[in-house]
Amino acid sequence: MKYPKEYLDEIKNRLKVSTVVSKNVSLKKRGKEFVGLSPFKNEKTPSFTVNDEKEFYHCFATSEHGNIFDFVMKTQNLKFGEAVKYLAQLAGMQPYMFSKQDEEREKKWNEYKSIFSDYVEFYHNELLKNENYSIARDYLKNRSLGKDEVKKFKIGYIEKNPNFFEKLKKDYNEQTLLETGLFYLDEKKKIYLERFRGRLIFPINNISGQPIALGGRIIENLDYLAKYINSPETNFFKKGSNLYNLDLARKLSNKIDHIYLVEGYMDVVGLSKNGIDNAVANLGTSLTDKQILTLNQFFDDIIICFDGDESGYKAAVRAAENSIKELKPEKQISFLFLPDKEDPDSYVNKNGKVNFIDFTKQSKLSIHQFIFSHYKKQTKNNPSSMATFEKKLRVIANTIKDDFIKKYVLEYFLEKIAELTPHSNQNKKRIYSKKIKSLESTKKHFKESQALTGVELKEFSLLYLVLNNLNLLQANVHLIENIKLFTEFNKKIFSMIIEKLKSGAQITVQDLNIDLQLIEKINKFAPIKHILKNQSGDDQKIIELLEDISRDLMNYDLEFRIQELESKFSVDMSESTFNELKELKKKQNLN
Repeated sequence: MKYPKEYLDEIKNRLKVSTVVSKNVSLKKRGKEFVGLSPFKNEKTPSFTVNDEKEFYHCFATSEHGNIFDFVMKTQNLKFGEAVKYLAQLAGMQPYMFSKQDEEREKKWNEYKSIFSDYVEFYHNELLKNENYSIARDYLKNRSLGKDEVKKFKIGYIEKNPNFFEKLKKDYNEQTLLETGLFYLDEKKKIYLERFRGRLIFPINNISGQPIALGGRIIENLDYLAKYINSPETNFFKKGSNLYNLDLARKLSNKIDHIYLVEGYMDVVGLSKNGIDNAVANLGTSLTDKQILTLNQFFDDIIICFDGDESGYKAAVRAAENSIKELKPEKQISFLFLPDKEDPDSYVNKNGKVNFIDFTKQSKLSIHQFIFSHYKKQTKNNPSSMATFEKKLRVIANTIKDDFIKKYVLEYFLEKIAELTPHSNQNKKRIYSKKIKSLESTKKHFKESQALTGVELKEFSLLYLVLNNLNLLQANVHLIENIKLFTEFNKKIFSMIIEKLKSGAQITVQDLNIDLQLIEKINKFAPIKHILKNQSGDDQKIIELLEDISRDLMNYDLEFRIQELESKFSVDMSESTFNELKELKKKQNLN
């Protein structure tokens, strides 16, 4: 029995290859790819690569190659059907059982998507070509949206008295048409009406890019009509499980690590028009766990950016309390509040892409900072109010599913409360600070160290060792003069030091004219400083450490060359490239 192609495609669309592989293999990002030790062979040097963009893995040690289904079958010794069930569960999908109900559902699904496809295509073309739709085109023009945006998002317009139901009735039965939610029966007049008549329509696609629902916006100021309406929930559309524009935005996750979550369709379209395509919108409901989990599959940082008014702020508070429970160590959820009466669409149109991105960097708040700030504003400086405040924050922290994040968020909350009540918390705070650094200081140090690559840290160790042993290395300059560095700034500094050492004149660190901030940075982050504490005065040990660093940097050089060849091989798959790779890997193993 064959699985429907759409079912398998949806699994692949929902899961990155790196997400599946990382369950078995520890992966590290390297350029556009991930690398790790092969799960098919014991090895010390990583030869296993994952490419999310091209949706495959490749093992250079064993020539194993394939997609997520192949990987699960080979690493877990499963048959294809078993692999599909495992991956469907991982993707949050119902298992396909090949029952009569499944077959019937598949038939209905094909009819459903066919109706939506016909419907969207018809009204999209009407907006582009029908001369009677000038009112809708003028509205879009006034919102600074042109033909490119209309085509990209398949926007359409439905006139006030449409009659497309009669055309569709020729190909589909009335009950099936009603089940799509596009139409409803007027009980008094006994006629079928189009739900989105007199509105611009925005197709809501599933993750595979097929329209499964609509959002509609009126273009006239009519107080008796809701500005926006969405499709009702159907067998194939659940508001809390879908996001507008996710089908397009997810394709950027190999290049961009963050996603903007906004309130409206026009916000997504307006941001896209200004070059910000990593945006999705929720569908008129509170943010759900499923939506957060879906975004976490593709992005590391979710930036929630709702309108800069009271309702937008209240929606943000609800979103924060709902989504903090899904926070994970490797993921972030942030909030961005725009100036009053601004929404993402209006702000980016006025100020442009660069300003919007700069505003994000300067103004976004992490989720725990926002929650603390919100409840602090409601707290008075008396014991009862402070007790309620602390109790509320403890309850929120305890909803977090990940134990490590729960611990640090709770500690952040309690430390911030201790700052507000310095007298009553003095002793507690003193003991507390001995136990662990604050979340903020830990985060700051983590961010600084994360910003440094392994090569930079190794170079810092070399510079640290040289700067603290100038006399020894002046007498043995031949040991370091041919060491290759990779970071431009470190390379210049090292070259200057070599030149000074070769001059023969006795020198000190002060004579080198190196920026003090750089020396502080080297002293702070050079990993070797912890070893040197116990080795001062031991010249032989210093020479041995120097040889180790030299060997490591040589391996980095080999690794970079291997990386270039691996990328080349993933494209050309040529034997000569593969043989060259093997030779370099031999050298790397010898080192």
